[in-house]
Amino acid sequence: MIDELKSAGLFGAGLVPVSGSLARRYNGCLELLGIAPTVLERFHVDGLGWSPEIAEEKNARHYLNPSEANTHAIIVSPQQEDKPVYYPFHSFDENVMTAVFAAYRREIRDITKDSALCLDIDQFMDSYFEPLDLLRYQKVEVRFQLLHNLQKKQEEQAQLVRQFQEGNHFIDTQLHQALLHSAKTYGDLRHRKLELEPLHLQVRSFYTKAFGGVFLLRDFITDIMVFESEETFKKAIKDTAHDVTLFHIDHAELTTTMVNHVIAQFDIKKAAKTERYERIKKHLFVQKLTEWNHPLDEILDSPFIFKRYLNELDEVTQKELLSVERYNQRKIVERDLNINEVVAPIYSKALLEPHSSLEEDHIDLIWTLLTKRTPIDPLHLYWYDKETFYQQFPKWPESYRKWVIKSVLNPRKPKAS
Repeated sequence: MIDELKSAGLFGAGLVPVSGSLARRYNGCLELLGIAPTVLERFHVDGLGWSPEIAEEKNARHYLNPSEANTHAIIVSPQQEDKPVYYPFHSFDENVMTAVFAAYRREIRDITKDSALCLDIDQFMDSYFEPLDLLRYQKVEVRFQLLHNLQKKQEEQAQLVRQFQEGNHFIDTQLHQALLHSAKTYGDLRHRKLELEPLHLQVRSFYTKAFGGVFLLRDFITDIMVFESEETFKKAIKDTAHDVTLFHIDHAELTTTMVNHVIAQFDIKKAAKTERYERIKKHLFVQKLTEWNHPLDEILDSPFIFKRYLNELDEVTQKELLSVERYNQRKIVERDLNINEVVAPIYSKALLEPHSSLEEDHIDLIWTLLTKRTPIDPLHLYWYDKETFYQQFPKWPESYRKWVIKSVLNPRKPKAS
């Protein structure tokens, strides 16, 4: 079923092919990082240097990570610039790689002609012990190590050249051999910039897969931590030493807090006019169907066939699926109508969206949080939580998978207000 996504360009697109000398350099970086080399001669890597084939070979999704607290990256080709990061451990991983290429684009092109770079993405904690250790995570330092310790070889070559130029050393045959060996092995390193200064990046709000998945939201009224793991949440609430508000991702109170703290907003009249609402309703509709005589993609694309199957569902299910329309229609004349009396709870949760006042980085992070809370919009699932999308995709009926692929490839614009 993943082949369907590959054919549509929804899996593997943007990966850089690696073979030959690049594969050997990649293995050299793995060994430098203390990771067993791959036996694969051909594979692909993303912007971070992560390979789906090697992850499958090692049966370790995040094989580049020495621990939850620190991650590594590998650059073997300048083509990795602007490529997606398929399974980021932190929400800012792709931004880190963007910053690396922005700072050292020319140097990376030069270095990867005959070497590779290993990146240590360090946030000054060797390990996490408690969930609230994440509150100390405020900056990242990216350090660079060249394969074969090329920076050191450059200094050794420079020393040989200086020695050659001193006195009568130019007649020293052993010095000749040393210079020739260095030049043949590493090329002329004298005028290349191989010493890359560490990059320092500030980290504010972010998501990490550590501790089963945690969102840390800063820059709001109070710091907020949202846990995907109930076990980790129960462990975290025992800590009373930190001034932070804690939620499990399924807590109903989280919705109220996000709205009150100007993190998210809910406008059911506006939401009802969006393609996002239509996708969510159709996803829920497919879940309610038990049998059908038409392909699901045909049912979902045809208003006439869709209504026919909708009307065949029991009344309670119809009212649930159409509860948003029913509420907006009744609200026109029933001013005091309570939304909770009409609208299905799943819609009240699923139709939240990031507040319009948020900055772009915060918007993407909040979309990720909202998508993880209610993973029922296939397009947003692909955009903001690919790992769950790839897990769910094979479980859907074949004709629904076709409709999802079309929705992802050709998302339609929201309807006019």
